[in-house]
Amino acid sequence: MSIASHLPLATRRSSDLSKHSAEVFAEAEDHPVTVTRRDGEALVLMSQREAEGRSRLLNLAAQLITVTLDSDGSLAERMTRAFPWMHALSPADRKDCAQDLVDAARASFATDQPHLALAELTSWKETATAVAAGLGSADLEWLDVDDTVKRP
Repeated sequence: MSIASHLPLATRRSSDLSKHSAEVFAEAEDHPVTVTRRDGEALVLMSQREAEGRSRLLNLAAQLITVTLDSDGSLAERMTRAFPWMHALSPADRKDCAQDLVDAARASFATDQPHLALAELTSWKETATAVAAGLGSADLEWLDVDDTVKRP
């Protein structure tokens, strides 16, 4: 199944684009729109955000394919070679991260929703960045539900 298998949700004629451009553009901001033409192949109009999300998802797919073709080590070890920022995570977190990224990518491909995998990737990368910066190593003092915090 291709990444564009569910693309797009709406179809418009090229005359709609010229006569009702604001309406078609507003629709394309929400989801890709196919613009049909009498004299040529249909075109797809989408936001730059949508196009960049699809491009980033394909890049992630390429990295995941590379990881799966490698047979040296566990999934977490192979993913850490593909994503060096994972070295900042604990071994247990690397394992969780690797599986979460694979699961999110599968969901993204199955639903044609690039943001699922990209959000997971960003979340784990930001977590690794925070751990590398020393955040998260401090002991936390949790307040009881009834405790109030005084203004500084």
